[in-house]
Amino acid sequence: MSITDSQFHQLADEMFQSIDEAIEYAIDEQDADVDIDASGNVLQLEFEDGSKIVINKQEPLHQIWVATKFGGYHFSYVEGKWVDSRNGTEFMPFVLESIQKQSGINLSL
Repeated sequence: MSITDSQFHQLADEMFQSIDEAIEYAIDEQDADVDIDASGNVLQLEFEDGSKIVINKQEPLHQIWVATKFGGYHFSYVEGKWVDSRNGTEFMPFVLESIQKQSGINLSL
């Protein structure tokens, strides 16, 4: 199923908002040290050790790209879910696991 540019942005923005809210909650509840920088099509998370996770919208491809210290991943919207184009991993579980691996912060949505 193909999605329009506006649908892509709405779906991606919802994911960004969910991540932002989960991190704000972790900052309040776990005293987590995370800097969040959201500007334009990019959501950047910087952790206490200086490592980063960068999530950005690739509008021409209708993908969300995620860069972690473990590698780069590309997620497409398929059958109602964001999945990695190479291995089928779902976006949100992947991002939560990456945040936990990279920073020790456990988030829940």
